[in-house]
Amino acid sequence: MRAAWYESTGPASAVLRVGEMEDPQPGAGEVRIRVHASGINHGDVIKRQDWIGYGMAWPRVIPHSDGAGVIDAVGEGVPAARVGERVWCYDAQSYRPFGTAAGYVTVPAEKAVHLPDGVSFEQGACLGISGITAHRALFMDGPLRDTWVLVTGATGAVGRSAVALARRGGARVIATVRRPGPVPGADHVLLADGTLPARVKELTAGRGVDRVLEVAFGANADTDLELLAVGGVIAAYATDEACPAIPFWQLGFSNVTVHFLGSDDFPAAAKQAAAEELSAAAAVKALVHPIAHRYALEGIAAAHEAVESGSAGGRIVVVPGL
Repeated sequence: MRAAWYESTGPASAVLRVGEMEDPQPGAGEVRIRVHASGINHGDVIKRQDWIGYGMAWPRVIPHSDGAGVIDAVGEGVPAARVGERVWCYDAQSYRPFGTAAGYVTVPAEKAVHLPDGVSFEQGACLGISGITAHRALFMDGPLRDTWVLVTGATGAVGRSAVALARRGGARVIATVRRPGPVPGADHVLLADGTLPARVKELTAGRGVDRVLEVAFGANADTDLELLAVGGVIAAYATDEACPAIPFWQLGFSNVTVHFLGSDDFPAAAKQAAAEELSAAAAVKALVHPIAHRYALEGIAAAHEAVESGSAGGRIVVVPGL
């Protein structure tokens, strides 16, 4: 098969290579997917950059944990009826060396999720890490019906997923953005500026929101305190500062719960529940990710650089068949 890989960490153009590799074979409990689209997440980029000193866990890594395609082979213990099924997958390169930036990928059967017929492979390749993170952040403290949820960075991959899932869960959703514009599924869209706390308190009749899904914990922790109702929750999946200051006493006096989230180690049952809801949301077009650029496998370095730039205006996908 054609595949992209790296054998050392570093800049995309310096370490990413494209060439021929032996086709993978599914082991017991696994399926093999012919990849039609490979999604790129921020985590894929920082692994390749060795951002936190993780290093090379294997001599060669095929990047990308998310993808979509068609099952063409199954391992022992997997029903043969799954051959030919359209699926999206997640965790392909989570604690595993070979991800979806290739013609084929093998994954545990439970991580190959049925892709509804009306959902494109490119959309399927965008559901995984971002959607599972959003679902865990929103629902780990129970149902959302009749709650107020504030989603920061609502036009990002996790933010867009969170808005859609929170709306489907019955929450009233406030989305924050840095530039004016619509956010599908949000009840209110507010600028992330100095007026935000007052606007939120006005919308919630002075009470504040029940949950905040946070993309920049370091920068926003103090503001989140102003926004939250007593007993509220901050679910933070990213931060602008590696070691942010935490306003302990203010959080304590307000009985605020703070969750720090890393998707690789969510409980398996939580991931499966998220996957089911993501497929359902995608099937009815409640969750649609804008695709900013499509790259052939040979353009994977440019694709990574586009993700790194943070200015693509949508998701970046690699299409091995281009």
